[in-house]
Amino acid sequence: VQLQASGGGSVQTGGSLTLSCSASGRILSINVMGWYRQAPGGEREFVATINVRGRSYYADSLKGRFTISRDNAKNTVYLQMNSLNAEDTAVYYCAADQPPYGIMSSYRSPLTYDYWGQGTLVTVSS
Repeated sequence: VQLQASGGGSVQTGGSLTLSCSASGRILSINVMGWYRQAPGGEREFVATINVRGRSYYADSLKGRFTISRDNAKNTVYLQMNSLNAEDTAVYYCAADQPPYGIMSSYRSPLTYDYWGQGTLVTVSS
């Protein structure tokens, strides 16, 4: 499975961006897709995850500002980000896998995913 993330860029505080991540290859082997981010000098942080049925789960701190969605026909997951601030500046990574059945919160661990995209940089400035 190959994941290609796109949509990053520079945005001003309060602005919005939508990231996309397209999957190719053995896509039947994935049913859960997620987003993580890593700020400069920081650790990789869970953002959101979504299963093939559209059920989603978010990091508490981002709930309400970020929305994850997916288009199964296009094998693509999206991350709509609103009201961005400087703390959202990071490289955003998409991830995918077919983990054992579990509740959505169990998919927040990066260990859930074997497949990762290359990352797309989001920079928020005032």
